Amino acid sequence: MAETSALRGWRGQLTFVLLALAIITLRLLPLNTVPPGPVVPPDLLLQITLVFVTRRPDYLPVTTIAAIFLLGDLLFQNPPGLEVALVIVLTEAMRRRAARLREAPFWIEWMTVTFGIVLLVFARRAVFALLSVPQPGLSAHLSQMVMTILCYPIAVGIMYFGFGLRRPAAGEVNAMGQRL
Repeated sequence: MAETSALRGWRGQLTFVLLALAIITLRLLPLNTVPPGPVVPPDLLLQITLVFVTRRPDYLPVTTIAAIFLLGDLLFQNPPGLEVALVIVLTEAMRRRAARLREAPFWIEWMTVTFGIVLLVFARRAVFALLSVPQPGLSAHLSQMVMTILCYPIAVGIMYFGFGLRRPAAGEVNAMGQRL
């Protein structure tokens, strides 16, 4: 049983890393040559990270999250470490709530994630404003925030039906015998 749980954890972490690298690669490709419209696409990397952390926090250690988001910061030429720090604070807060969210209906999970995404967006804008870093207009950030929030249930459905990412069952233990 312990080998199965450990293998499932490694497989879950590998799934996250491969999905994250695919999302980063797709964002780097020049697929859209038309100027962006008023609606900005959702932050898929943040979405899958939050799905993993709220559904299966044991699959995703903080070091993996930090490495993926630092890679994203460097490749997308964002201030290195800012997004990493904000996402780690958010994911660790969600990780602490994951046990309570396991028994809660989906809409409570969605509202909790929504609150976290809103805080993340405004914390990022506040740090940029404090450091006088040029940033896109508020409408671009709000549009991406709204799209990320609205597409969260779709991301959960894809992760559940496509990759089998489900909430742990009551009484399920990890490889070390700790309750999930």
